[in-house]
Amino acid sequence: MLLIKIKRRLTAIYLEAVTGFLWWAVGYIPSHHARRFFYRLFGIKIGKGSTIHMMARIYDPRHITIGEDTLIGEQATLDGRKQLPNSQGGLEIGSHVDIASQVMIWTSEHDIQSNDMRPVEEKVIIEDYVFIGPRAIILPGVTLGRGAVIGAGAVVTKDVPPQAIVGGVPAVKIGERETQELNYKLGRARLFQ
Repeated sequence: MLLIKIKRRLTAIYLEAVTGFLWWAVGYIPSHHARRFFYRLFGIKIGKGSTIHMMARIYDPRHITIGEDTLIGEQATLDGRKQLPNSQGGLEIGSHVDIASQVMIWTSEHDIQSNDMRPVEEKVIIEDYVFIGPRAIILPGVTLGRGAVIGAGAVVTKDVPPQAIVGGVPAVKIGERETQELNYKLGRARLFQ
């Protein structure tokens, strides 16, 4: 039991150090290529043409997967935590996904109904062609269906169907994308962001 506690504590310290290094040192490098090198070095699987803009905060990069041609805005939070026994955590982001600035994606939270506020980790899945507006918050266990649109400032607490447009707190469906043929490329990211 003591060895398990020691291992968990050392793992937590290591992941805190990685988060700090990726945010304070790597996150301020004004080069996509340099940042992508370090993100991959620490375990993020990043597809061709995908970019994470400056000052992103990344928790447990080992369990984050990003598809091709995906743009993640400045000061985004990507939570890949999957540390608990039998955890269902981790973050999976598809291809051609546009995540605006200051979006927060969480895979870990506290169980407020438990007497010890124990942590709960649930995987977040963001399918292809999703757009997430600025300062939106995606909570643990949510799946955003292909082509979904999340309005600015929305707090997403439940799955969003493909092509749905949601907004508000908590997010509710406010419309639907009319086009069924999503096949665009997001293009080149700005060089110094």
